[in-house]
Amino acid sequence: MPQTETYILNMGPQHPSTHGVLRVNLELDGEKILRATPMMGYLHRGIEKLLESRTYIQGVPYTDRLDYVSSMNNNFGYCRAVEELAGIEVPARAEYIRVIMAELNRIASHQVFIGSLANDLGASTGMLYTFRDREEILDLFDLVCGARMTFHYIRVGGVARNLPPEFAEKCRKFLDRVPEFTEEYANLLMGNEIFQRRLKGVSRLTPEQALAHNMTGPNIRATGIPFDLRKVDGYSVYPQFAFEVPVGENGDNWDRFRVRFREITESARIVRQALEGLPEGPVMAKFPKMLKPPKGEVFSRTEGTRGELGFYIVSDGTAKPYRVHIRRPSFINMQALDDMCRGYLIGDSVVAFSAIDPLMGEVDC
Repeated sequence: MPQTETYILNMGPQHPSTHGVLRVNLELDGEKILRATPMMGYLHRGIEKLLESRTYIQGVPYTDRLDYVSSMNNNFGYCRAVEELAGIEVPARAEYIRVIMAELNRIASHQVFIGSLANDLGASTGMLYTFRDREEILDLFDLVCGARMTFHYIRVGGVARNLPPEFAEKCRKFLDRVPEFTEEYANLLMGNEIFQRRLKGVSRLTPEQALAHNMTGPNIRATGIPFDLRKVDGYSVYPQFAFEVPVGENGDNWDRFRVRFREITESARIVRQALEGLPEGPVMAKFPKMLKPPKGEVFSRTEGTRGELGFYIVSDGTAKPYRVHIRRPSFINMQALDDMCRGYLIGDSVVAFSAIDPLMGEVDC
């Protein structure tokens, strides 16, 4: 029997499909992948230590920079953790507004995923379509807080300010367009034979593998496990809304795409219900400007756009947290990259990485 030697190929850190700065160490036999080891840390900024050197209130803008495609969801998670630690009760209107912002940001994030996946497969037109429609959400965010990326709108105790009068009408116009542009995405991509062959049956994960890697979000739901913290924990006002949790059957790249695609429609349902049931009242709780939570610790989790986003905070009774640790879903989900690549070809590793939908700013923190 002829013997072959394996060799190592570094994919990245400068690679157009790594959605940030990442090096993947590929061990190859010809073009067949034997092992894929993600080498992280190129984008580390020490955000946890920065949070420990700022007051609880000053820490909110730093969470914008974690998953910078989903800043509203990051703010939501961090503020909920601080509020639980300090015993702050958020007004009902603020909770509704938070859910509206979080679900609009979920739609925008999934649009980035669909466009990036299409682009990684060579279909750059897909990215143009999704980014075109995402602009409408960014316009809504600009309307409420004057920013289009790092928003700093959700604050400890509520939100920075009330919704402007024209927001509801503009938001409903966008929601009315959701069926139109999702159908357009489906016609553009899902009927494409090349798109299907690159995704269907590729990089399959069993439910057991996904659980072993502690995956969450669309990645674990793609294996058929309906784990969604909006249903499991029922935090904020999510129990008041009717929505489904999309799940897959095969745990392959196609299911990971389909789950996120269907979540766009479900998030739109939540936003519409929240607009219709939006109560009157204040949008910010009353608490001391110099917030000093009592000594203790808390771990609070929310359903981020990429999975379970958790904040572990230890208070020593001062105005600054003693310790902050962030459970970043992108970092956890990346652990499955090796299982998703083994036995496939080099080109399939790009699709596997893209289907995980990691954000390297969140991976490295």
